[in-house]
Amino acid sequence: MRDPRYDAVAQASAAVVIEGYSTSFGWASRLLHRPVRGHVRNIYALVRLADEIVDGPLAALDPARSTRQLDDLERETYEAMETGYSTNLVVHAFAITARRFGLDRDHVRAFFASMRTDLTRSVHTPESLDEYIYGSAEVVGLMCLDVFLGAEGRTDVADLTPGARSLGAAFQKINFLRDLAADHDDLGRTYFPGLDLTAFSDADRDVLVADVQADLDRAATVIPRLPSNSRTAVSAAHGLFSELNRRVAAVPAAELLRTRVRVPAPTKARILAAALRRGSIA
Repeated sequence: MRDPRYDAVAQASAAVVIEGYSTSFGWASRLLHRPVRGHVRNIYALVRLADEIVDGPLAALDPARSTRQLDDLERETYEAMETGYSTNLVVHAFAITARRFGLDRDHVRAFFASMRTDLTRSVHTPESLDEYIYGSAEVVGLMCLDVFLGAEGRTDVADLTPGARSLGAAFQKINFLRDLAADHDDLGRTYFPGLDLTAFSDADRDVLVADVQADLDRAATVIPRLPSNSRTAVSAAHGLFSELNRRVAAVPAAELLRTRVRVPAPTKARILAAALRRGSIA
């Protein structure tokens, strides 16, 4: 018989990972209802673990070894999804959620495929970027959607899928945009096809910001239809990234290559409070 304490420790470890890596997500995730909050953290902790493999210092020094580590993590994740157990606490926590809500193995496979791309591709085409964003961000949103709806016994996943994908895409693109120089200079990657950072202009910035805003607008249309267990939190996350996109739009292109745009803590608090007010009258 499995000791329930191990499950509890694994999920506590996932929460520590999230709190340590992402302040914006950590703030918004607190608005999720229990136990949905824990399951979403379980998903994102695995995402952070894979990110660490492909973005960490070893990836630049020994990409072949990092590839093996990512392969091992993927294999262990599938095994845990089948057996319900892993000695890796983050993987074990993810497996708890995957088994509880029947997360799609194809979504997990697409995620790891995109992570592997970071070790093998430095410049994207429009097609490869779409595929990368789908696997690295959109499927993460789809897994969270499975949790949101599954916790309420709802089956209308197909109706909300376009919005979940759009929100995931917006989050990923705005992170690319705020990390343009770091991705290029530190990691040797250029995500946006055809973008020449040596000639990066305000017009280039505006095109990218408008693309992010279009994704955010599409996502906004489905947020009111989410279950109460997650609607306020997703609204808050949408608000945080919308504010981030507005701030990026206001920064001159030359400065954007030197500065990582952030949302100040007081502004984050105001956005979360607004989301709470909307949730209380929904």
